[in-house]
Amino acid sequence: MKLINKSQKLDDVCYDIRGPVLQSALALESQGEAILKLNIGNPAPFGFEAPDSILDYVAKHLHDAEGYSHSKGIIQARSAILSQAMNQGFDNINLEDILLGNGVSELIVSTTQALLNNGDEILVPSPDYPLWTAAANLAGGKAVHYLCDEAQDWAPDIEDIKSKITTKTKAIVIINPNNPTGAVYPIEILQQIADLAEKHALVVFADEIYDKILYDDAQHIPMGTLIKNTLCITFNGLSKAYRLAGFRAGWAILSGNKTSAKSYIEGINMLLSMRLCANVPAQLAIEPALTGKQCIDDLRLPQGRLHAQREIGYSLLTQIEGISCVKPKGGIYLFPKLDLKRYPIKNDEQLIHDLLMQEKILLVQGSAFNLSDHQHFRLVFLPEKSQLMHAISKLAHFLHNYTF
Repeated sequence: MKLINKSQKLDDVCYDIRGPVLQSALALESQGEAILKLNIGNPAPFGFEAPDSILDYVAKHLHDAEGYSHSKGIIQARSAILSQAMNQGFDNINLEDILLGNGVSELIVSTTQALLNNGDEILVPSPDYPLWTAAANLAGGKAVHYLCDEAQDWAPDIEDIKSKITTKTKAIVIINPNNPTGAVYPIEILQQIADLAEKHALVVFADEIYDKILYDDAQHIPMGTLIKNTLCITFNGLSKAYRLAGFRAGWAILSGNKTSAKSYIEGINMLLSMRLCANVPAQLAIEPALTGKQCIDDLRLPQGRLHAQREIGYSLLTQIEGISCVKPKGGIYLFPKLDLKRYPIKNDEQLIHDLLMQEKILLVQGSAFNLSDHQHFRLVFLPEKSQLMHAISKLAHFLHNYTF
């Protein structure tokens, strides 16, 4: 029998957030087990509902979604994105610079496909959101990981970035606020990265999907407001701040020096045209979301649910012997570190798998985020307080009794 094999283009493509451990979780669910899924930032299962005003608007205007839209997206959605970007400090942008996609994920794949030739390199943070590494490799390029320093609140290591720029380097990815660490980068770090990108004519990919989910005194600086002399592409969407993950409504903003990137931009538009258009009913949600009440503030401020759950999650995790954690300033994740003297881990995926099988809790191992060590894991702090407390208590029990 002749076997039908997957394409060799997928040999270096990995997305372990939905990898083997998740498959084990799904198998357990098929047997009737209840699994607490703290592996992905999916707000809806934990009671974070989308604003009724957005859902009502979409329902009322569904007839407007009949037929294909322009490949870049509907005018009213793009206009709302443009207006918000200009209010944030973007300049030299217009409606043609706003591109809508089926979530940020589709736009990441399209923009890397349009840029990279075989062997080209793209700088990606470590730890990273692994779709960036997978998309770069799928496009025929190579993801080169620059270090983020846990001792400096997970800030990018500028000297490490400098050391990894070569003649093959075409772009650099900035994830801010960061997934998985929750870091929010200060302007001094962002400006140094902007200067390097401009010096070496690198495309800057700014993944800013968590830009509105900030805690305490954290301030988000859009990368697109700092880049003038090279191309910057900023990615954002409705999935997190507006709790509309299932709508798959994302966008990209082209800013900076677009003249030098004319051919590349033509390539992006070609790929967007090939898929005709993004989901039109989901596009309808963008204008009311961006122009209406920003109710994420009710969740992230000190009196809000997200803020409270971050506090509880961080406090309980760091009370466990041998666990430390940089307190996240943005996003919806905790990224704790296990002390190797107390927990001599050799295979973090196996550890997370064993936690699943024993306690029915699904986390993600740190190595899934292209981190070289095996000491970290990511935990979503979306469950309400009692459920989160119970989950961390079970994690503590598991670690105390685990045989390494």
